[in-house]
This record gives sequence, structure tokens and C-alpha cells, in this order.
Amino acid sequence: TFKAEQLSKEMVKKLVLQSQEAKKRAYCPYSKFRVGAALLTMDNYVFTGCNVENACYNLGVCAERNAMSKAVSEGYRSFKAIAIASDMDDHFISPCGGCRQFMREFGPNWDVYMSKPDGSYRKMRVDELLPASFGPEDLSMKKQKQQKRK
Repeated sequence: TFKAEQLSKEMVKKLVLQSQEAKKRAYCPYSKFRVGAALLTMDNYVFTGCNVENACYNLGVCAERNAMSKAVSEGYRSFKAIAIASDMDDHFISPCGGCRQFMREFGPNWDVYMSKPDGSYRKMRVDELLPASFGPEDLSMKKQKQQKRK
């Protein structure tokens, strides 16, 4: 399996920079909260995404899910890392709960780089962001047989 230590500092910096560039394309007229993401595949291809809001608020799409959906639509299912950027100076941008579950769909052991506008970042693995998670493998586990109702 992929080991997190394999990403060089230069590669992480590049990924964070790409997430910052993606943030510039965010469509967020309601929240004014720009988010960008850069997703690194196992063969070092990068898919970017930004948040896209909608007047019907719950139809908006987060940057992370946008990038992952683009990658999946092109046939990718395994990822090394994702970098996330926002305009917050005071703390690192963290993925929402929905994005954490969406990331978990593609494995628990890949890296999430949460950044600040100055390029600094904090690294966590998906399983650290979503401990004791439910994933695809849980659907194939043995289940108790249902009793018939009388």
C-alpha cells in the first residue's frame, strides 16, 4: 500500500499551490467562502475542484467532492493525497463531514493537507479525520439473518 512519507515537500507545496489556484475559480456568491482542492492520483495526475454554490443552498458542491467526482468520472479510484485551501488566515481549512465520508469511500489511508493562504499546512490521514468510519468493505461483512414476522 501507499506510504504517506513518499510525498516530497516540493510535491506537497505544489499540491497546496494548485488548491489555492482552484480556490480562485470558486462560485460562492452567498457565503463568500472560497474553497479549492487539488487531488493527487496514484500516477501523480492532479484533479482540481472548487466549491460551487446554488441559490437552493443544499445543492451546492464542496471543492473536495468536486475534485473527487472529476477524478472518478475519468476512471480514477485510488488517491495519494488531497490539498484544501481557503481564505482563512487564523486556522487550517478542514473538510466538512460529508467530504470526509466521501473521501473515505476511496480508502482510509491517504493524506489530507489542510492549508492556510500563506502555504503552511497540516497533514492528516482520512482515517484520522473520520475515525471508526463506515466504508465499502462494511457492506460485504456478514450480517445477521432477519427473522420472519408472523
